[in-house]
This record gives sequence, C-alpha cells and structure tokens, in this order.
Amino acid sequence: MVALSEVTVQGKQRRAGRGRPALWRWAILLVAGVYFLLPLVAAAKFALTSATNTFTWDAVTGITKVTGFSDAFTLSVKLAVVTTVITLVLMVPTAIYVHLRAPQLRRILEAVTILPIVIPPVVLIVGVLQVAPSYLKSTSYLLALEYAVLAMPFAYRALDAGLRAIDLQTIVEASRSLGGGWLSTMWRVVLPNLRTALLSATVLTVALVLGEYTMASLDQYESLPVWVVNSDQDNGKVSVAVSLMALVLTWLVLVAISFLGRRSSKTASGGN
Repeated sequence: MVALSEVTVQGKQRRAGRGRPALWRWAILLVAGVYFLLPLVAAAKFALTSATNTFTWDAVTGITKVTGFSDAFTLSVKLAVVTTVITLVLMVPTAIYVHLRAPQLRRILEAVTILPIVIPPVVLIVGVLQVAPSYLKSTSYLLALEYAVLAMPFAYRALDAGLRAIDLQTIVEASRSLGGGWLSTMWRVVLPNLRTALLSATVLTVALVLGEYTMASLDQYESLPVWVVNSDQDNGKVSVAVSLMALVLTWLVLVAISFLGRRSSKTASGGN
C-alpha cells in the first residue's frame, strides 16, 4: 500500500510538472497577443471614430476618393506581380539545383541570400541608381528588380524549407526512371510537392512589396506605402485605414496558406 501511494504521488507530481510549462506557454502567448494586438486595436479605433467620438466607416469608404490612391495601388500591385515572377523564376530552379546536384553549395547560398538583410536598403538603392542603365531608371521595373533582391532571403528560406520536407532525390529519380524528362519532372512532380512553399514565398514577396517605403521613396515612385505616408499629412484616418486593410489582407492570405498546407498534408498521408 505504501509503495502504491508513493507511485500515485509521483504520478501526480509528474502531471503537475507537465501542466506548468503549458501554463507558461499560454501566458507567453497571451502577453505576445496583447503586445501585437493592442496597437492594432488603437489604430482601428482612431480610424473608425469620428470627430464626435462615434463609430463611422467614413475612413474606409473614403479610401478610393482620395487623390492618388488608385494610381499608387495599381503601381504596387504591378510591382508585386513582377517581383514575384522574377523572384520565383530565379530562386526555384536555383534552390532545386542546389538541393539536387550541389548540396555542398547550400551554406554558400544561405550566406549570399542573407546579404540583402545585412545591407541597408538605402545603400542598395544608391548603388543601383549609380550603375543602372538609363532605360531602366525611367521605368518602375527597376524597382521590381530591387524588390526581387530584397525578397531573396525570405523566398529562398521558404523554398528551402519546402525542399527539406520532401525526399527530392527519390521522387526525381522515380520520375526519371519512368521516362519523364527534366521539364516534365519539375512541372508534374517537384512543383506540386512545393505548393505550400511556393505560396509562402509568394505571400512573403507580396507583403514586402506592399510594405517597402525606402527604395520607392528614393526612386521617386509613389507606391502604396509612399502614398500612405504622404496622405497621412492630409488625412491620417484614411492612411491608417489603408495600412490596417493591407495588414489584415496579408494575415488572411497567410491563414489560407496554412490551411492549404494542412489540407495537402492530410491528403498525402491519406493517400499513403
């Protein structure tokens, strides 16, 4: 009986010890949630409150009526599309080749792709404006090329995580042994397995383009972030509303990607 009671007490102590870390995790998540959500709630209250301290949607409904919004939004969307295409065209084949044929270069590629985070954007844009040809300086596509450099660290790490999660060597060899060519193997075998990684790289690139201010300002283009800063001097509520809408849209896309990733994982496990 004594031994049984000791075992019971030890079991309770172990369960209590397991419960403590869970409480600490919830406490940390609660503090982090308050830290991040409180400024957003304050911004939403500022944007959706009228001068008479009543709730109003005027800041949201008046976004399209403010001068320059449509042009700035169109420019940012165009830059986001072009930057995403450039980034994926450059990074997807490079990441696949390094994982498949030259794994010894992985550390070097990781070091190279981290440089845009280490080097300040001001230095990058000043250097690019000094060496870029004149026909590129007169178009917004120069800004897309600069954004592709800034997006490189995030896109590569998203793709690298996706490639690490699959047995790339095995599926490529299986496809090749069944008569598939390299293009067919990449398009029909490798890329479908990288769907979540591609979506993550796309969202990170688009979020960077929609939030980058320094390069667009120094390059004298009024993208959406530049427009938000400039319009803040005339109508602060509208600029805050636009910033919140862009942030919420990015969050929704990230949640959708997470849902698609879990769904594809369940489908793959069910098929196995």
